[in-house]
Amino acid sequence: MSGYRGRLAPSPTGLMHLGHARTFWTAYQRACNAVGTLVFRNEDLDPQRSKPEFAEAMMEDLRWLGITWQEGPDVGGEFAPYVQSMRRSWYLDAWRELRDGGFIYPCTCSRKDLAEAAGAPHEQNDEPMYPGKCRRKRSDSDAPAGVNWRFRVPDGRVIRFEDGGRGPQEYIAGRDFGDFVIWRRDDVPAYQLAVVVDDAAMGITEVVRGADLLKSTARQILLFEALGIKSPSWYHCDLVTDGDGIRLAKRHDALSLRKMRESGMTPEEVRKRWEKI
Repeated sequence: MSGYRGRLAPSPTGLMHLGHARTFWTAYQRACNAVGTLVFRNEDLDPQRSKPEFAEAMMEDLRWLGITWQEGPDVGGEFAPYVQSMRRSWYLDAWRELRDGGFIYPCTCSRKDLAEAAGAPHEQNDEPMYPGKCRRKRSDSDAPAGVNWRFRVPDGRVIRFEDGGRGPQEYIAGRDFGDFVIWRRDDVPAYQLAVVVDDAAMGITEVVRGADLLKSTARQILLFEALGIKSPSWYHCDLVTDGDGIRLAKRHDALSLRKMRESGMTPEEVRKRWEKI
């Protein structure tokens, strides 16, 4: 095995669709080509939407497609647990480090405050630009619950990175994205913090995912730097869209792997279908 470590990181909030499958197949192929290790991580942080039956389905459907992994909830590994809801202590350690370093602050703004101040989201499906109302706040709280904790971005900082799938990328903090949430008021660590902590702890060397997360990469690079950790390499895949050009989501039930399996399609037929898109 080489030193390459990739990962599959689905969320069990619905059935996996054709777009997920194509991205995860790319991750699998890149790990195979590098003679590396592929990690399966169950990103079940959303307590309202994550369901055990979806967690089982996503592993079953990916195995049926022909994807295998060397570490994960079902096979174990050196960096277990591979389920985010079981990794709270890692996230708390990172939250404390960011708090002590002055990188984050408590935000007490309500949804109404943010809606009135920030208006529409800065980009479709992206976190709204935060107007900075609570930016000067400090706290030595011992626990994150009760408020949103935001990362204070360095306004004007240019974040550049080379993407293996899409070439050179550049974002400007404070213009393309603002202070972002790393811990939610309902005491759930946010996606941006959790994936950075887990990718670092599990030694991931390349992150393969959809192009809708390109801007999140700039945020995550700032988090890696604040935590004193080297960032992995990045590879963002084109998104699969429906007949109207809309990005596939889990509500597109007819294009779920489970429905395709039940219709009698073979894994080879599924792969040929996304090759035509």
